[in-house]
Amino acid sequence: VPSNPSTATGRVTGTYNATSNELQYNVSWTGLTGAATAGHFHGPALAGVNASPIIYFNLVNNGTAGSATGTVTLTDAQEADVLAGKWYANIHTATYGGGEIRGQLALSK
Repeated sequence: VPSNPSTATGRVTGTYNATSNELQYNVSWTGLTGAATAGHFHGPALAGVNASPIIYFNLVNNGTAGSATGTVTLTDAQEADVLAGKWYANIHTATYGGGEIRGQLALSK
């Protein structure tokens, strides 16, 4: 948001432990216009709405592809937002400083 003509793709997977409030995540991407310059989870925001970064990724770049993994402990408010689908992942590049690809988090069981 706003949209752009990038054909890059990405994927976020992970697990959430409701007892410890720990979110373990794996983010990967390919086909960016250049190396990722930043990546974050943003929220709270529904699809199509922008929000501030909450969790910053430690990026591992390989040209136009890369990954990020980590484990974070969420606050109760962050937990509520994640479970309500109000977080998104965003990968930034020099070409698209506001974010080249973005994906809203959704729960699966």
